[in-house]
Amino acid sequence: MEKELLYPLTNKFRFDQKLDGLWDFKFDEGKIGQQEKWTLGLPEAMQMPVPASFNDFFTDKDSREYTGDFWYAKRFFVSESLKGQMLGLRFGAATHRAVVYVNGQEIRQHEGGFLPFMADISAAVKFGAENLVVLKLNNELHRDALPAGDTGVLKNGKKIAKPFFDFYNYSGLNRSVHLIALPQRRITDYTVTTALTGTAAEVNYTVTTNQPTANIAVALRDEHGVEVATAQGEHGQMKVAQPQLWQVRDAHLYTIDIRLVDDSSQMIDEYQDQIGLRTIKIKGHQILINDQPVYLKGFGRHEDSIYAGRAFDLNVEKRDFELMKWMGANSFRTSHYPYDEEVYRFADREGFLIIDEVPAVGFKMAAASFLGGLDQSFFDGNWTQALYKKHLDQIADMIHRDKNHPSVLAWSLLNEPDTSSQSAVPYFERLFKDTKSLDPDQRPRTFTLNEDDTFDTSYCKEFPDFYLLNRYPGWYHKWGYEISDGEAGLREELDKWQASAIDKPIVFSEYGADTQPGLHKLPSVMWSEEYQIELLQMFNRVFDSYDFIRGEQPWNLADFQTVEGNMRVNGNKKGIFTRDRQPKEAAFYLRKRWLAMHNDFKN
Repeated sequence: MEKELLYPLTNKFRFDQKLDGLWDFKFDEGKIGQQEKWTLGLPEAMQMPVPASFNDFFTDKDSREYTGDFWYAKRFFVSESLKGQMLGLRFGAATHRAVVYVNGQEIRQHEGGFLPFMADISAAVKFGAENLVVLKLNNELHRDALPAGDTGVLKNGKKIAKPFFDFYNYSGLNRSVHLIALPQRRITDYTVTTALTGTAAEVNYTVTTNQPTANIAVALRDEHGVEVATAQGEHGQMKVAQPQLWQVRDAHLYTIDIRLVDDSSQMIDEYQDQIGLRTIKIKGHQILINDQPVYLKGFGRHEDSIYAGRAFDLNVEKRDFELMKWMGANSFRTSHYPYDEEVYRFADREGFLIIDEVPAVGFKMAAASFLGGLDQSFFDGNWTQALYKKHLDQIADMIHRDKNHPSVLAWSLLNEPDTSSQSAVPYFERLFKDTKSLDPDQRPRTFTLNEDDTFDTSYCKEFPDFYLLNRYPGWYHKWGYEISDGEAGLREELDKWQASAIDKPIVFSEYGADTQPGLHKLPSVMWSEEYQIELLQMFNRVFDSYDFIRGEQPWNLADFQTVEGNMRVNGNKKGIFTRDRQPKEAAFYLRKRWLAMHNDFKN
């Protein structure tokens, strides 16, 4: 059965109600919840906001660092008026695995903490009455899961998350929960792609339903509500004369209206969404939007804020977009997981390009890593077969969910995997083969190469359509007064890319220096605001020296939380802004550079 991931809406045929607010919450360290029938309600529960990560609300460390099973519960009313429809609970995200119960009945299980899933509760609900939804969640990390890590046990018996990734393992119901009602005969998905022909745009569409055959009518309206094209059938083409194209930082959106009609010409379902008309191509070392070159200016980011952790917050998101606009940015990467759907809707409206990344992070276990690991290639492990199935499933869900967003430029299939061993090659061959046909728009696919995966050492350079390089000379090596050697080493590698037969764009997707806001030193030292600017200046000199470098996305937009460690002072401080979204000195330097740079820089 096809997964239904359409964004919820309310209209004449569809109903959507958020169940956000305070939920009952309880830890289950002894794994007794099932036995004691917590599926029927949580005894002596505390209250927990949804959406939110549970971690940072607590003042005791055992609660903040809790690893294992934990439960949520909420009562909700289902109106008699919804009888006859398909009733569902749609969870925007549940970290990292969940079992859903309604009125004591198990409905479904799901693994993956950064993508939505729906539970069909039609057979379990009581109409005209109060109902109970209970979730058992688990936030343990494993090598055969995304993101990758281990779960350890301290001598006192407490479990501890040991991530192979450098961000905090925030857990809980981090995104909204929706009660939805849909027609029994309904639209389940749609896809649009655009082709440009002279002064017109051809919008190719496919609509899927849960019927063997369906009568479909499609209309396209501009931003003024004027109908510009119509079509009939489950798939077809609409031609738009003189279209307003979706451009980088100059977004124009159309409303697509899809109607399902029965044999008596009665409309039985309708779905509306906003789309943009644009094309994406990689040509040589250029990234082309609507056949025009674009240079990416932006950031790696995290869904991370004070108190609510990884929870989606419209207020934080609005602030982040305003900061990026102020900076002159035009893009970002959803490092290191797909973001809440509202983020993409923001980007669609504001004209930002997104490199959409699946949570395949931590697929590297170097012994020298400050996060700990094994002295072997990650892909030599016996866990890769089980991991691959989950990896491919989450890529498929990410593309399925996000494929119609004009803001999505590319799919990032992994972040910093270990490609310096030949054992990675079969995994990558299979992954790129199996994902090739998932996106009808055929956006480019890529992944990030880290410090150990260079032009000389990576065995997987053939796979991406363009390259994302994460490089940290001036910070993790050749730091301080040695930064000039760091620049020389970076240029040596880039000279090899330039001298090779490879002609693909390179985007620097991570680089930066941890910086304590307010720390000033003349001459500079590491951690000072002056040093952060000097490091950015060094990288910018390099970027401007090579035409095939087609983007710069420093790490990170804002400071964010990580695990404790002797290389971190309360989190990662590489942000151009503080965690509460105030500028460091580097923001003013970078803003001046980017505002002077047109979107087609290096045309």
